[in-house]
Amino acid sequence: MNELFEKESIPKAYFTLALPVVLGMVASMIYNLADTFFIAQTQNTDLVAGVALCTPLFSFLLALGDIFGLGGSSLISRLLGQTEHEKSRRVSSFCFYWGIILGVITAILLIAFENPILHMLGANNSTYHFAASFYHIMALGAPVIIVSLVPSNLIRTEGFAKQSMIGTIIGTIVTIILDPILIFPMNMGAAGAALATVIGYGVTDIMLIWATLKYCNVISVDIHKMSINKKLITQVIIIGIPASITNLMQAFGTAVINRYLESYGAVQIAAMGIVLKVYMIIMLIMVGFAFGAQPLIGYNFGAKNFDRFKKIIRFDLLVEMVYALVLAVILMIFAPQIVGLFLKNTAVITAGTHILRAFLCTTPFVGAILVFTTVFQSTGKALDAFIMSIARQGIIFYLVIVLASRIFGYYGVVWSQPLADLITFLIGLFLYKETFKLTR
Repeated sequence: MNELFEKESIPKAYFTLALPVVLGMVASMIYNLADTFFIAQTQNTDLVAGVALCTPLFSFLLALGDIFGLGGSSLISRLLGQTEHEKSRRVSSFCFYWGIILGVITAILLIAFENPILHMLGANNSTYHFAASFYHIMALGAPVIIVSLVPSNLIRTEGFAKQSMIGTIIGTIVTIILDPILIFPMNMGAAGAALATVIGYGVTDIMLIWATLKYCNVISVDIHKMSINKKLITQVIIIGIPASITNLMQAFGTAVINRYLESYGAVQIAAMGIVLKVYMIIMLIMVGFAFGAQPLIGYNFGAKNFDRFKKIIRFDLLVEMVYALVLAVILMIFAPQIVGLFLKNTAVITAGTHILRAFLCTTPFVGAILVFTTVFQSTGKALDAFIMSIARQGIIFYLVIVLASRIFGYYGVVWSQPLADLITFLIGLFLYKETFKLTR
């Protein structure tokens, strides 16, 4: 482990850790596209819109998993850099079992408050039935989805990114196989898509727990080691919460934009649902590179190897921004054809093409935002991580969409996210320069 984190060339160490995460994200991307494709084959706009309205729910569950997944991996990376192996074992066990507890509590609350939550997400008379069918299954499967984020992140801190990827990919393959079977022959519709997702995550959980037991020397799922002191709990939470908020803001941003699009009709909501899935082609891979670099950044910061630390960040920025630019240009060119793969509806294709191209304009800046955010998380800079977590799809986005929608109407709604991306990038750049200007 020390050889990879301390002595290996930065490009080789970076890609050794990041590429398996990226491939895992590509598997998730393929599932997201396949899921949307299979649902769209019903050619029922209300069903597609109903499932799209529940997208924030899925983001919410992932966000809760990040509290212990990313919060724990951030702390453990720094502890490993300081050779604090016993503390690392205890932190990993604490995060795993508290992830399960949080999942159970979340499932109970989601079931209890189903009706108001669905209305808050924008469900109406035509979409409520379909949204509720999807919501029921996802709520019951909350513990399975939430806990998967913990071992998948933690085992990467010990260098086992490939094992994490394999667990994710196997679960995704199971989901893709089950998706069309449950939606069509089983005639479950939206509920079938949700059930396939939950089963797939269950398989991933089993694979990741097996990998932890087989490969890891430090990361543990030993229930007898889950007790840690308040200081360590605080260090997990102060990074885990901002990491969670980043995903919560994604759910918030999606819910807000759906609410603003509601008055323009189901066609616009369906188009946005398709665009958000396609947009994940870029986003998931960028997130994969950013998350893949986290153990490397945290380890070298913990070891006080600041020269290597800064070189890693510069390389990370280069990879993220060049990748985002190239893929954004390609997707902008073929936007009509891509949207048309999902729904053969001229109005949806027209709306989706415009929305997708608008979103793609600022993806290089989003790549940099991800780097700044993960650097703050990896180094334990809680305030900076918190500011970044509430900016892009939270406070900044909300302020922009309120003003832009009043001034420019529908086009203001569509272009609010790209403008929020640019503003958040400038905030992240300023915070990074101020926070690390004295680091030598």
